[in-house]
Formats: sequence, C-alpha cells, structure tokens
Amino acid sequence: MTELILFGILTGFISGFFGVGGGMVLVPMLVMTGYLMKEAIAISIMQMVFSSVYGSFLNSKKIKSVFKDGIIIGMGGFVGGLQNSFILSIVSNEFLQYLFILIIILSIVKIFISPAESKEEIKRHSKLTLFIIGFFIGIIAMSIGVGGSIMLVPILVGFMHYDIKTATGLSLFFVIFSSVAGFSSLAINDQMLFNEGFIVGAASLIGVYFGIKMKNVTSSGSYKQFILILNITILGTMIYKTFL
Repeated sequence: MTELILFGILTGFISGFFGVGGGMVLVPMLVMTGYLMKEAIAISIMQMVFSSVYGSFLNSKKIKSVFKDGIIIGMGGFVGGLQNSFILSIVSNEFLQYLFILIIILSIVKIFISPAESKEEIKRHSKLTLFIIGFFIGIIAMSIGVGGSIMLVPILVGFMHYDIKTATGLSLFFVIFSSVAGFSSLAINDQMLFNEGFIVGAASLIGVYFGIKMKNVTSSGSYKQFILILNITILGTMIYKTFL
C-alpha cells in the first residue's frame, strides 16, 4: 500500500506539472514492480479520473479561453475511450507495450521540433475535425493506459500553434473525458482494480496541487526541456522492460 501511495503522489505531481494523465509514468512503474500491463492500465485509468478533474479545476483560469476546443476534442475522446474494453480483449500485452514505445518516440520528435512559445495565431479547425482527433486519441490512449496528452500536446503545439503551457493545460482537461470513458468501460466489463486505483488516485491529488504550482513559475523554454526529459526517461524505461 505504501508503494502505491508513493506512486500516486509522484504521478500526481507529474500530471499537474506536465498536464498529462500520468499513465505514461505510472504504467511503467507498475509494470516494473510486477503488475501485468493490463492491470497497470486499469490502475492508471482510475488514477487519471482523480488527477485530471482536480488538475483541470486548478487550471481553469489559465485555459478558460480555449475550453470550447477542449470540450469538442474531449467528447471525441470520450467516445473513443469507450472502445477500451474491446481493444484490450483482442490484443496482447506485448503489442500494447510496443505501441506505447512508438507513440512516445513520435511525441518526442514532434515536441522537439516545435517552439515552446508560438508566435502564430492559434489555428482553428472544424468541430468535426476536433471530434475525430479526440476520438482516435481516445481509442489509442485508453488502450495503453495513458490519458492522451502524450499525443494531444504535439498536435496542439505543432499543428494548432498553441503555446506549450496552454496545450498541456488543455490536454489535462481532455483527460477527464477519455479517462472517465475508459474507467466506465473497464468497470462495466469487470476489468477494473478498484482498491489499487483508488489508493493511487487519492494520493495523486497531493502531487497534482504542487505540480501545477511549480508549472506556473517555470519558464516556457525550461518547461519544454522538462517535457522532453520526461518522455525520454519513460521511453528508456519501457524499452528496458520490453526488450532487455
């Protein structure tokens, strides 16, 4: 139990600071400590519900102007996330690990080549386009136990010209929709680990608070570097666990 509490606090801090659901950190830690990939995914998704709701509440003033885009993308993510149980029933643990590694690599590349602060006007897309983006992110994200931020942030920064802090705030808001859908899907199909998920999720609230406080006093340039360091660290962990 102590181990899960510590995992929760650390994951919550990372969730608040980086605007992620926390799954890309929590899943590798749980896998390294003996949980199966699908068990880690279930715990991670429940944790995301806690951290994304509380984190978005704390972020609400900062991202108020872009909530409209977030709601549409989030609705797509919710519908996509509902497919989670079906996806988990037809693919192997190994396939999910390979998919996780590929997505992290693509995210690192896109964030690296995108500016921390965009000087271009935010590029608007149709509601249908935003919904479709959310839908496919929701399907993939919930299937590998992450909230979707790792895929959404590069899209918001690289293609829609959001600055990186706004993008991470909006992506955490998106996680509410995708994680609630993923949680519902697993719970209905009796694939959720409620006790472990609750312990990690409740502990994560402490970390979320301090993570967002730290984010607000960090410069955009340094913030981008921290995101890259985080992703590279996670990539190394998953490669070690998968191939070595």
